[in-house]
Amino acid sequence: MDLKGEWKISYYATFFVGTAGSGKSTLAGVFAEWLGDHDVDVVTVNLDPGARYIPYTPDVDIREYIVLEDVMDSFNLGPNGGLIACIDMTINFVEDLKRELEDLAATHVLIDTPGQLELFAFRESGPIITSALGGAQSAVCFLMDPFLVRSPSGFISVLLLGASVQYRFFLPQINVLSKADTLTDQERQKIINWIAEPHTLLEDIEKEVEGIKREMTLNIYDALTKIHMFDVPIPTSSTRIEGLDILQASLERIYCGGEPLT
Repeated sequence: MDLKGEWKISYYATFFVGTAGSGKSTLAGVFAEWLGDHDVDVVTVNLDPGARYIPYTPDVDIREYIVLEDVMDSFNLGPNGGLIACIDMTINFVEDLKRELEDLAATHVLIDTPGQLELFAFRESGPIITSALGGAQSAVCFLMDPFLVRSPSGFISVLLLGASVQYRFFLPQINVLSKADTLTDQERQKIINWIAEPHTLLEDIEKEVEGIKREMTLNIYDALTKIHMFDVPIPTSSTRIEGLDILQASLERIYCGGEPLT
């Protein structure tokens, strides 16, 4: 059976994707509340079957269909194997999730993906689920963990991971510098300058790494430049409620050509 079903729900689907601890759930919850306060009809979806705590109450929750502990017990699996099985099993409940979304009839859906990025993005089930729940249009918010992007080589590594995510899902993608309040103003500006003024990134790479690692880093930089991965990330803070207006405007440009999300 075609997982897209015979009908397509008319909503805009935003997938929050990032490494464990990058702040996906917190940002999804805060952004949903912020959109609601700005008269956007929005619902949230949790796709992490192993989540013990979520800082918001999801409107649609995969845990109503799959319980990690039950899967571990049934198949004699450890936590990692259980999570892999749960992610793959999610495919079996896609139609149920879609029907729930149809009943809610929201115009905008924020989808909080599993904490372990590799389990969702790099298994075959991830793109299938994304395509099935994609609604009228979809986009990915790729969260860049500030603790990983402070150094030039770490920044390049995260951009390379972001390129891999975009290649897997092949959707419009927005780079989001999450937890920006944990960075100093100088660190935040440095990261933005690495995009706006690429020569500063090249200079810092030359200072940080040497030998074969430097050559590899510079080659990766060249490859990322050719596939246009150097968009300025949107700094956001769920604690200070910063950057959400810019994130909304970026999504509006993708979904509505700049018209307000309603």
